[in-house]
Amino acid sequence: MRFRAVIFDLGGVVLDSPLHAIARYEQELGIPPGAVNRLVVDTGPAGAWSRLERGELSRRAFEAAFETECRAAGFALSAAALMERIALCGPRPEMLQALRTLRGAGLALAALTNNWANEDAGGAETDVLRGLFDVFVESSKLGLRKPDPRIYRHVCAALAVEPREAVFLDDIGRNLKAARELGMATIKVDAPGPALAELSRQLELALP
Repeated sequence: MRFRAVIFDLGGVVLDSPLHAIARYEQELGIPPGAVNRLVVDTGPAGAWSRLERGELSRRAFEAAFETECRAAGFALSAAALMERIALCGPRPEMLQALRTLRGAGLALAALTNNWANEDAGGAETDVLRGLFDVFVESSKLGLRKPDPRIYRHVCAALAVEPREAVFLDDIGRNLKAARELGMATIKVDAPGPALAELSRQLELALP
């Protein structure tokens, strides 16, 4: 096995997808599908969402700023209601079992999540998850967020591995692209089953 570590995003990988929660909220309000994600991408590092995930905005300040950005983009929503829906995303049993199997096989494990202070894409669920990982990297505490290359270098250094020795799982293409450019093997997660099958293939290790 040439890999020494596996790095997991949380929301959309270990936890149910916040993108699905966002899509359901957009549908409820009659907002064009994908509008929220496009806004996050379009506003970039200076946008409210990015600033929240780097720990630069409180939740209250974020909600006001994000709602203003939404109105400027031509739609309206409650940022507080959106975050409440994201917080309901719970852990995926298949992923929890895979983490235990990987640990038993001697692989180093890290969580690498874009989140916000005291809560993230799984809310309090992440407190339970911490014990499953050797390293737990949170954008809001580090002041960096994916896809900034520095956050990948940070997690690899914390694991004491080179990027080429790690497999990274995420549900967002731009986050995976940045990891690949540093030399990591990557797996895009749309659903747990196919992603774990690919991880099993890359590691040459049977996973449940």
